[in-house]
Amino acid sequence: MKITAVRTHLLEHRLGTPFESASMRFDRRAHVLVEIECDDGTTGWGECLGPARPNAAVVAAYSNWLIGQDPRQTEKIWAVLYNALRDQGQRGLTITALSGVDIALWDIKGKHYGASISMLLGGRWRESVCAYATGSFKRDGVDRVSDNASEMAERRSRGFHACKIKIGFGVDEDLEVIRAVREAIGAHMRLMIDANHGYTVTEAVRLGKAAAEYGIDWFEEPVVPEQLSAYRDVRTSQPIPIAGGETWHTRFGMWSALESRAVDILQPDLCGCGGFSEAQKIASLATLYGIRIVPHVWGTGVQIAAALQFMAAMVPDPVRVNPVEPIMEFDRTENPFRQAVLKTPLEAVNGVVAIPDGPGLGIEVNRSALVEFKMPGT
Repeated sequence: MKITAVRTHLLEHRLGTPFESASMRFDRRAHVLVEIECDDGTTGWGECLGPARPNAAVVAAYSNWLIGQDPRQTEKIWAVLYNALRDQGQRGLTITALSGVDIALWDIKGKHYGASISMLLGGRWRESVCAYATGSFKRDGVDRVSDNASEMAERRSRGFHACKIKIGFGVDEDLEVIRAVREAIGAHMRLMIDANHGYTVTEAVRLGKAAAEYGIDWFEEPVVPEQLSAYRDVRTSQPIPIAGGETWHTRFGMWSALESRAVDILQPDLCGCGGFSEAQKIASLATLYGIRIVPHVWGTGVQIAAALQFMAAMVPDPVRVNPVEPIMEFDRTENPFRQAVLKTPLEAVNGVVAIPDGPGLGIEVNRSALVEFKMPGT
């Protein structure tokens, strides 16, 4: 069994209403899928977190080391690709591109052996996971407080038991949003906040102390990810648990955060941390520090499928009498090709997502959607 072709599919949709996080403005949704084909006709799919065109360029560079290789040798191929570009960066685009490749290889391996990736990872602990709705960005031309409150009330009406809102636009305004959302969703729906590294330490500590009364599950990315000491200062100076990790790549990046006790919750992204091969190691590493894993998810149905396979195989904490079950991040912002890329969408029903049990990722890609949403000029 040999790899014969490596392709990328760049997808794009221009948004009707642009929106912002504290660190980025979105006027379109753009994602890149990785397709790897083998000489026996088997095809695997992956996805890369981050900017689509640069990721596609790095995947194209990796293809020089992929053609002719046995796709089942996932650990060997991961090491070859990591070493091929390690002098140019052990995190960032080299790893997000590698993540998409690795996921596609695991998809191939699962299809070859007739087993889901979660089975190949060691077994399925669960057949479904609860999901939390991510949204509540700052949208152009609308009142943020009322818009966020009404959006999350609507998520509650659709059965979600938890939601995450975006902050980082100013402490006083953010506190107004948090208060309004809590009133809109009631006392029992779980609520998380995500600053997308928009605060200084002083601002984050002030926000955390004031927001604690609203029953916040976690405070995500309060400060810039490079400053682990700042993370630690926020964690020790206010009462809300701190989460982060979507921009810390590979076990090496995660280890630094764990060793410095920067977070209470670690959030590796399967499409950014190094794929399944590396996510397994990160999860094992986290158990040594007693740190909970909640994967970050931001992409198409391919990424959703990858996160679900990983979460199916997440081993309950052996130290806890009543281990905390994993929870799935479910993006609810505008993206018409999110589920369109799959022949069978992976949607939440009453806040719960079923985990596919078919071979590999357990999905079938809808190629007509790849044509419909193809990025102009690609």
